[in-house]
Amino acid sequence: MKEINIEERVAKAKRLFKEEGYNCCQAVVLAYNDLFGLSDELAASISSGFGGGMGRMREVCGSVSGMVLLAGLISPASDPSIKSGRTSNYALVQDMAASFKELNGSIVCKELLGLVPMGSGAPAAKESPEPSDRTAEYYQKRPCEELVGISARIVGEKILKMDIDA
Repeated sequence: MKEINIEERVAKAKRLFKEEGYNCCQAVVLAYNDLFGLSDELAASISSGFGGGMGRMREVCGSVSGMVLLAGLISPASDPSIKSGRTSNYALVQDMAASFKELNGSIVCKELLGLVPMGSGAPAAKESPEPSDRTAEYYQKRPCEELVGISARIVGEKILKMDIDA
């Protein structure tokens, strides 16, 4: 396996989000795509729709979706006839999501942003699909940079723990 430095990957994910303007999902995926032979363009494209809790619908946090996308590369389940592959993949997804939820109280974007109370299941107000401008105020009122870092750390820890050949 390629040696990885988790702190560098976390810093990269945060930089991609805050300084380069990638969405939360893209930032997490782009922090690790090189390990799996994905070009930056492909990684950014396949993860683009998951930002803002899936297209700004404020559902599953985009950084969590990034972990899920990477779980498909860490523990692939490409053959539907191999039930053990899907089981391993789903177990990894559940483990990553549980780690994130333990640290943050939820995996739901609208709850993490404080748009609805944690665990309420309440709908968030419908938002425009147009991304918010990345201003100082934007970064000040959102925990997203930290959440991206947390997700990137969880992914790195799972990669090292599983000792995968990336």
